[in-house]
Amino acid sequence: MIYDFDEVIDRRGTHSVKWDAGELLKQFGLTERFDEETIPLFVADMDFACPEPVLAALHERVNTRMFGYSLHSASPDYHEAIQGWFRRRHDWTIDTESIVYSPGTVEALDAMVRAYTETGEGVIIQRPVYAPFTQAIERNGRCVVNNALMNHDGYYTIDFADLEAKAREPQNKLFILCSPHNPVGRVWTPDELTQMAHICLANDVVLVADEIHGDILRKGQTHYPICTLVDDDRLISCTAINKTFNVAGLHCSNIIINNEAMRTKFVDALGFKTPSPFAISALIAAYNHGEEWLAQVNAYIDDNLVYLEQFLQEHMPQVRYRIPEGTYIGWLDFRAYGLSSKEVHERIYQKANVVLEDGEMFGAEGEGFQRICVPSPRSVLTTALTRIAAQF
Repeated sequence: MIYDFDEVIDRRGTHSVKWDAGELLKQFGLTERFDEETIPLFVADMDFACPEPVLAALHERVNTRMFGYSLHSASPDYHEAIQGWFRRRHDWTIDTESIVYSPGTVEALDAMVRAYTETGEGVIIQRPVYAPFTQAIERNGRCVVNNALMNHDGYYTIDFADLEAKAREPQNKLFILCSPHNPVGRVWTPDELTQMAHICLANDVVLVADEIHGDILRKGQTHYPICTLVDDDRLISCTAINKTFNVAGLHCSNIIINNEAMRTKFVDALGFKTPSPFAISALIAAYNHGEEWLAQVNAYIDDNLVYLEQFLQEHMPQVRYRIPEGTYIGWLDFRAYGLSSKEVHERIYQKANVVLEDGEMFGAEGEGFQRICVPSPRSVLTTALTRIAAQF
């Protein structure tokens, strides 16, 4: 079927973190204004209806009229759906016992930090990076070790010499990789991924790859799950249907841990978790029948990201922006305006009444940047950008 991603669906009043977030944002100091005219483009979820097969599966689950405790392992269809998806799309054979359910990737990363490091030890990340990476490290009493990405006019690369030096330090035990990278949009090449894996393995550093954006790619790009490139059971991949099919509220991530001892440590740190009956139904339907929807939504996102580039070139040429290789995130560099981050924030959040994400949330390397999430109908994106442009 043909999906209509231009449809504007009113999400206000649906308990949406994105569209009903006024009080939450005030608590975090992100904005002092959030009203019925606010356009929020800060949360990494889509303003598009979910795939029809997922909706049908959820309706079928509702029709059972019972929503008791559920086990994803009670029948093989849950694991078979995961295995089939990654086998078809990545030629990746995943053993059933390697799949560990988690309510979310952030919760999984918290458990990884507890499982594979001790208090005071170091965890390597690559800033500017998704803020919960830092938060998972700090709230568990570990030390952030920053292997900062190198910015080449909007194209980011890895400082391998620095990564190797930090991996050699005996107190650094864990490396959390974002692949594809949020917010800079890199889809790491096989060479880059292999080199990072070999550095970590040679120095007994556990490498955990957050790969939940791996299905959101530009045309012609290929995401490589790190476990498919290096044959070593100490590598860990985090997968999820959340970003791919716009079902983040169903809380369904699956962590692939091939090493039995490491898997046991992770499960002990995470605790016993089971998905809701709705998450089970959604995953099976999405992975078995969601590829048509995904192809169409990726094409729409591609067009939105090109549109963002064209809009900025015409109306805000001082903003530096490079179309990301993966994700649906735009990483906007406002530094050429010579304004402070506070001034940029006020013009966008207060005057334009659009909510993005301040770049410094991703580390000091993000100062002067703004993150924008573009999986919204074109009309919504156009209105938001027009408002912002009027302030610069």
